[in-house]
Amino acid sequence: MTRRLGPATTKPPAAGAGSSTKSEVSVRDEMQAIFGQMFDSVFSESVTSFAGEYPGPGVFDPVTETTTSQPVRYSGRGVFHNYEANRIDGINILVGDIQLIALINEVSDQPAVGHELSTTDVVPILGGPLAGYRIVRVGGDPAGVHHDLQLRKA
Repeated sequence: MTRRLGPATTKPPAAGAGSSTKSEVSVRDEMQAIFGQMFDSVFSESVTSFAGEYPGPGVFDPVTETTTSQPVRYSGRGVFHNYEANRIDGINILVGDIQLIALINEVSDQPAVGHELSTTDVVPILGGPLAGYRIVRVGGDPAGVHHDLQLRKA
């Protein structure tokens, strides 16, 4: 037996019920604001500014092994930390890999595998600036609030 459904009807919301004169803030925007405040307060000692770099568009000459591309640079800030020992499997996550959590709205470009990251400030877990690390995995959260980057010494 099949049941037939009637046409969908929608009623406008009653006055004052669910209507808003202010523009609605998305969940992502609200979460980014909250995490940004946490970066400025709770995590302020762990947050480090970073710079990313990758080759821009250009032409590669295989004979001279040179390119006309210029580096594209971007910046952001995030929290660097070591992976927990039980997550290091020797295949996907190696000893020495570092995880970087960075808010999407605070990174000026889209990080991708192969980009090189560096810092001028001390990264607390390293005891010095980050240099010579490349992105080997890019992840994030379903709401699109943060980048979850796996970094490996190049």
